[in-house]
Amino acid sequence: MFLKFSQITFFYFLLLSQVNGAESGGMPQLNPEFWFSQIFWLIITFGFMFVVLSKLVLPKISENLETRKAQISENIESAEKQRLESENKIKEYNKLILESKNEAKNYFNQAREKILKDVDKKRENLEKEINEEISKAEKEIEDLKNKSPDKVRKIAIETSSDLIKQVIGVDVNNSSISAIVEDISRKRN
Repeated sequence: MFLKFSQITFFYFLLLSQVNGAESGGMPQLNPEFWFSQIFWLIITFGFMFVVLSKLVLPKISENLETRKAQISENIESAEKQRLESENKIKEYNKLILESKNEAKNYFNQAREKILKDVDKKRENLEKEINEEISKAEKEIEDLKNKSPDKVRKIAIETSSDLIKQVIGVDVNNSSISAIVEDISRKRN
């Protein structure tokens, strides 16, 4: 601590004496008697700085710039390769999607055709069954139509016979009742 204080004090007095000396003679830089020493020290100082910069500092800076330039070039080449690869992958992906869509359409169309064929077959079978049932029903209706007058006559004869028997209390011949029923049914037709 004491050493620092003494050093600061020494430099203070040194600078103070220089300031006082400069005040008395003007600016020494403009005094021609000091020009030769100033030029000498200027050449020495700038020469030393030139050698230090050209031999130590600038090669390191140049090397760093070259390394950086090479790294940037590699990064650009790598990025370009990756861009091309990604474009190829995108093309392959789009191609795969298109093929998948076409394949799905084909499966869908095949399934639809199969379903339509099955539906057509079922429809034909169902129409056949319906037509057969309609034919059977029509035959049954026709049979019933054809047999119904006979059954109606028979029922009318039996009912009339039973009614006459209950009302009059006499058994009547079925043939005479059937003749009367047939006569009445002819009049209605």
